[in-house]
Amino acid sequence: MRILKKIFISIVVIILLFFAGIWIYFNSLKPTYAGELQLDNIEDETSVYFDDYGIPHIYAQNQEDALTALGYVHAQDRLFQMELMRRIAPARLSEIFGKDMVKNDLFFSKLGIDEASKKTIEKLDKNSETYKLCTAYLNGVNQFIENGPTPIEFTLIGIEKEKYTLKDMYNILGYMSFSFAMAQKTDPLLSVIQQKLGENYLKELNIDSNPNSTFIKTSKSTIESFENLIVQASEVLKTSPIPPFIGSNSWVVSSKKTTTGKVLFANDPHIGYSQPSVWFEAHIVTPNYEMYGYHIAGVAFPLLGHNRKYAYGLTMFENDDIDFYQEENNPTNNNQYKTANGYSNYTTTSKTIKVKNEDDILVEIKSTNHGPIMNNAIDGISQTEPIAMSWIYTKIDANVLEALYHISRATKMADIKKGVSMIHAPGLNIMYGDADGNIAWWAAGKLYKLKSNANRKFILNGASGEDDVEEYLDFNQNPMAENPSWNYVYSANNQPDTIANILYPGYYLPEDRAKRIVQLLEPKNNWTKETMSQMINDNTSSVSSDIIKEFTSIMDYNSFSKNEQNAIDILQLWDGSNTIDNVAPTIYNKWIYLYLKNTFEDELGEKLFNQLNATHLMKRMIANQIEKENSIWWDNVNTNNIKETKKEILTTSFTQAINSLENQLGDNIMLWNWGKVHTLEHPHPIGTISYLKKYFNVGPFPMNGAREVIDNRGFEYNDSGIYKITAGPSTRRIIDFSDIENSISILPTGQSGNPFSKHFKDQVEMYNKGQFRKMKMNKKEIITTSTKLTILPKNE
Repeated sequence: MRILKKIFISIVVIILLFFAGIWIYFNSLKPTYAGELQLDNIEDETSVYFDDYGIPHIYAQNQEDALTALGYVHAQDRLFQMELMRRIAPARLSEIFGKDMVKNDLFFSKLGIDEASKKTIEKLDKNSETYKLCTAYLNGVNQFIENGPTPIEFTLIGIEKEKYTLKDMYNILGYMSFSFAMAQKTDPLLSVIQQKLGENYLKELNIDSNPNSTFIKTSKSTIESFENLIVQASEVLKTSPIPPFIGSNSWVVSSKKTTTGKVLFANDPHIGYSQPSVWFEAHIVTPNYEMYGYHIAGVAFPLLGHNRKYAYGLTMFENDDIDFYQEENNPTNNNQYKTANGYSNYTTTSKTIKVKNEDDILVEIKSTNHGPIMNNAIDGISQTEPIAMSWIYTKIDANVLEALYHISRATKMADIKKGVSMIHAPGLNIMYGDADGNIAWWAAGKLYKLKSNANRKFILNGASGEDDVEEYLDFNQNPMAENPSWNYVYSANNQPDTIANILYPGYYLPEDRAKRIVQLLEPKNNWTKETMSQMINDNTSSVSSDIIKEFTSIMDYNSFSKNEQNAIDILQLWDGSNTIDNVAPTIYNKWIYLYLKNTFEDELGEKLFNQLNATHLMKRMIANQIEKENSIWWDNVNTNNIKETKKEILTTSFTQAINSLENQLGDNIMLWNWGKVHTLEHPHPIGTISYLKKYFNVGPFPMNGAREVIDNRGFEYNDSGIYKITAGPSTRRIIDFSDIENSISILPTGQSGNPFSKHFKDQVEMYNKGQFRKMKMNKKEIITTSTKLTILPKNE
């Protein structure tokens, strides 16, 4: 009996020790938000106050100490995110994720981002402040890697920690630049449509912007080759573990349009949702510098920021900075391609892609004077009809880090403008406001003209030289507005007005959000922080009512069933708002999808239709196509001897929509709430493992908003009738220069990427409700609401 008792006690002790060990291990992985810490290369004692949302407020005697501290605290909350970000551009995801990421690595191995980073670093001034501060930041990151706990994701996947380098920082910015671009999805697709269907179909797609749209005012080849190119780019960005940048809103109103007589600034960049979210907030104060900034993982300088003197933010410009060229091989020598001056040799390099638990893959990369050959990224380089990609990012030396330094260390408006002028790619709209009453918007990016009248939205001729770049434009020809007479500036990724006497080509979004922003801003001259916060959460469509009117003006109401008539009544009474309790958005979006499908899929086929559906072009076509009484697209080519009309297509689509919703949600139309079908889950890369999903992913939640409203939510149309949100506001910020210490913001989930941190998802409920929290800048308030981490020089 005693032996059994001893055995029982031993088992209990072992179990207790086991769980105690687990508890101790998990607690050891938490970020350090209080206490003392010694770091190398710190000159003076530095204080880091973590406020009630885990945002570090760093008080240092000099900027290098501050950046070292920033690197350390950024790494302790976001090291796994940094690891993924730095692996994309140099094609190193397969090392940790295995064969599932080979397609991504093969694609990025050809883009040349890693090579461009190397060339840029070779030319850097090692004595510049930019270099010194970046080195300090990397020093902080690397000290955490050496001395801090290993994030659990590294253990689960089996990743060895490696020191961070300056090349990693440039590679991260290079990936960010590529993820902005839409040309890789659109140019090959339009070339396929042109070849498959001809000009009559193509000209009705409104490829170029409608001249009556709301503009931002400024003071020979095979179809299969092109189809493969579309698939490469689309699938790579869709499966990347780090989300792409897709759009944004921002507006700044002058002192003449506010109740306080001070500038109000708003910005909400739209980015693919992830956990953790994209931005890491940090407030830095030194005797000669202060900035409350928003950083992306692994980058020393903030992309968004404000202080007591000025605020800046960004949206995507959506300019065309990628062109595709069809090259022509020498018929007697496949190692040469044709140019205007005869045949030239391909430049050939090779890369090795390491694949976890698989053999290495040797990739041969061939390039022309235009850029790398992008055919058949999976199966090797095609020797016929090669297609080269010309990307401005790898054509010109990258000064993005230097630009971010200038923008985040400005002392006057002219400094910001100088920094903006240094950004050659990606194309960005930099929004600005300051305490002196200035407001401005500048489009950043190196713009250029081609030699001929070639349409850059198609595959260009690489052999003739006639489609090559003729002229790079000076920055002063970029679109911009400084203190305009209309007293506000804004951007919603829509077409800017004339640039260098042309409407500059791009992949701009439809006017929907821009139209709504102008509708709200223009008549009102008593803006406050509170009314601005309501506007940034606005989810009312500016165009849906016009689309519904167009449909109801031609339909035969009595030909519909009772439930269909009820649905029509709901749409006609709809104010265009997209809230979770509303029924109209559910009906509207199902009908819109089926109208597009019934209009375009018969000619394009399912594959090309889905690819078109993933472009900005399709968003612009929704309203444009429905206005056309006569269109070659209305006819269903699969119905012999019958020519369908606009009325027939729209009516059939509506009937199908209601029938589909009845099957999906039941016959009671009043239960078809938007929140049942429109949901958001923040995916963590580890969340793809089913039994870990609930610990790493955040959500799902029913959500307000929709596509192309101010509260913009990105989702794909498909047959399921379920709209899983993939992108939206990555932060919402409102800066009030009459009360700078009470400016407000929010993150989608939380500040930390560490699942054991209390700040992993402590903002998600507020974000879902459209609420805000304060961006603290008052030191006394910060101290009273914070924990303190003291960083001391290691030699003391």
